[in-house]
Amino acid sequence: MNSDNFYHGTRADLKPGDLIEPGFSSNYGSRKKASFVYLTATLDAAVWGAELAHGEGRGRIYLVEPTGPIEDDPNLTDKKFPGNPTKSYRTRNPLRILGEVTDWTGHTPEQLKAMLDGLERIKQLGIEAIED
Repeated sequence: MNSDNFYHGTRADLKPGDLIEPGFSSNYGSRKKASFVYLTATLDAAVWGAELAHGEGRGRIYLVEPTGPIEDDPNLTDKKFPGNPTKSYRTRNPLRILGEVTDWTGHTPEQLKAMLDGLERIKQLGIEAIED
């Protein structure tokens, strides 16, 4: 797989050429207006994004192209995962949809439940995503 590929997991139904922009309700947490859009260079991280996103539609993974500078996602780097092994990034600029990845496999129900339980514990502690 080309290391220059970037992905975005969501439940939104989008098509090539569409833009994913900051300023809409976040897919996660308290769903406040997002200052950033998020992308990853690993398919596994995009699968988690598609599976954990709010909404009724099926999870989708899009191949995306950033239209401006990107930075490490502080929610998944620093103390949590030093060195950004999930290759997760964020940007204040739109992401352009290049296409949809359709041949991905989701996590097992047990893995998904463990992740959701962990996120619920974090929520109970009052920890929110970093949106500086």
